[in-house]
Amino acid sequence: MNAMVTLSGSRQLPSLGLGTWRMGESAAQRKSETAAVRLALDTGWRVIDTAEMYGDGGAEEIVGAAVGAALRGGGLARGDLYVVSKVSPHNATVRGTAQACERSLARLGLDHLDAYLLHWRGSVPLEETVASLEDLRERGRIRAWGVSNFDLADMHELLAVPGGKNCVTNQIYYSLGARGPQFELVPWLQRHGIMTMAYSPIDQGALARSGALRKLASRLGATPVQIALAWLTGQADVMAIPKAAGEAHLRENFASQSLVLTEADQVEIDAAFPPPKRASALAMR
Repeated sequence: MNAMVTLSGSRQLPSLGLGTWRMGESAAQRKSETAAVRLALDTGWRVIDTAEMYGDGGAEEIVGAAVGAALRGGGLARGDLYVVSKVSPHNATVRGTAQACERSLARLGLDHLDAYLLHWRGSVPLEETVASLEDLRERGRIRAWGVSNFDLADMHELLAVPGGKNCVTNQIYYSLGARGPQFELVPWLQRHGIMTMAYSPIDQGALARSGALRKLASRLGATPVQIALAWLTGQADVMAIPKAAGEAHLRENFASQSLVLTEADQVEIDAAFPPPKRASALAMR
């Protein structure tokens, strides 16, 4: 059975979504990348994460082309999808956020985003960005908003500004190879009902080559990547968003949802990837 996360106390989402970082950067790969996203939708992926920064909007155009074709095909309804994009910090003023959102919607071919995130902290005061995000939500251009690459101090500051408590997610670099957030940030987000979206969940492919994970994978009849993803999606209110641009990886990642790690498996994983013993600065990639 696929693991689920609860967003904003109500909407149920799969705990696995599709990342699109590094897509849209090459015109020569545009056709194959669009086909990959379309295949993901046909396979059953329902959460797609992108950003205006990825390929200078190219990733959004790829997602838009794939989603548009799937919706026109009649086998998928807009309400079945959860599409996330992000505003870059230099655009995150009151007016700039609204304008960036409209550009993203145009590239995606959608009339609303399910979630819109501030990609990382910049020089614009949070009060300005949150005000614009709240206005977009009230006008129906976005259904919810969140942040990305926010450490614990950033989250405390965010929740103190007007409307800040409406943040639904924090997208961070979180994986077996980068367990730092597990010490205090992820538990804090869980206590506050804010979903953690884990990007680079397989350390950009490095975990696929882990000897320790290969040993466990052999015993479980799985792959190292599936174990790394299952470790994340087995946690409360944590969603993993791996990028995959090929059929084999899309299907491998998707199948991780059926893998349930036992307590003994967790002990073995902890031996190879020790849990953090102290707070550390949030990693970014």
